[in-house]
Amino acid sequence: MKHFLRVVTQFFLFLYCKCLWRTLKFVVRKLTGRCELQRICYKNKPGARRTHKIESSLRFSKNEMLQSALSVHPDKVEKMIDDIMTLKKIIHDTNPQLSVSLQASLLQIVGYRSLVGEVEKLRREAYDSENREHEDMLVKLWKELRPDSPLSSRISKQWCEIGFQGSDPKTDFRGMGLLGLHNLLYFAEHDKATALQMLHDSLQPKHNDSTLPDWEQKNLDKAIGYSFAIVGINLTDLTYSLLVSGALKTHLYNVAPELPTLEHFQQTFCFLMQEFQKFWLEEDPSDIMEFNRVRSKFHRRILKQLKNPDMALCPHFSASDLHLVNL
Repeated sequence: MKHFLRVVTQFFLFLYCKCLWRTLKFVVRKLTGRCELQRICYKNKPGARRTHKIESSLRFSKNEMLQSALSVHPDKVEKMIDDIMTLKKIIHDTNPQLSVSLQASLLQIVGYRSLVGEVEKLRREAYDSENREHEDMLVKLWKELRPDSPLSSRISKQWCEIGFQGSDPKTDFRGMGLLGLHNLLYFAEHDKATALQMLHDSLQPKHNDSTLPDWEQKNLDKAIGYSFAIVGINLTDLTYSLLVSGALKTHLYNVAPELPTLEHFQQTFCFLMQEFQKFWLEEDPSDIMEFNRVRSKFHRRILKQLKNPDMALCPHFSASDLHLVNL
């Protein structure tokens, strides 16, 4: 009985709030002469604050056309804005900036949706050793990270030198598909100095005390940080989870003037690689067995930062010069 009463109460509370909210919107529009979308654009600066509110307004609108704006094709955004202006009886000549602001935000919204699809497609595409393009990308990754060490053969223990688990890296890409390889190669090509430094650091023992007995030094040497490539694939998964959960909207809405692209996603990955290494050193884990604990803590830290609507993780990607910026 108590459960039934609680459900009934929540139902009527929902109806009350819904009706009250629509009434308030009607009253405010009459008083200000502006619709909700106008008020959002005029009261909020460009970026996540504005775009989040526009997205929410469109999603919860009772008008089907406004709801459909969230899934319109990027090429048809301009026409959709004209339709919204007509629906809301907004005169373009007297509100020229409004259409520009709405278009920028709507492009961010539909662009984010498209980016999720593009990233998901890469993640679902399995690495194929029979595909020449896949093989060329993998060999290129080796050349970028080990330019002075020719690869003896495609199947080789040398792959462990850049952090893969065995003689054939294709088995390590099973979880993230081609997305992991794309991210690692992007990092190696676009921020090569940092990638090489991180690879070098990952191969060094955490402790190096020549005064210790050999047997004790060998035990300490086992705690050598992490495997570069495997961590890159793991952080690809973390970046992917931030994207599909919507947490990354705050960052991308603040850094992408219009359509978020795959490059924005890859730049975010590069930033997270660098930040994770700093975090790993701060945590000072005893060995690699603590990786999941450190990763989970790092994930929570990034999520907390992204709750700030003004947060941009890497607003202007610069090789070897990434840092957290609070706009």
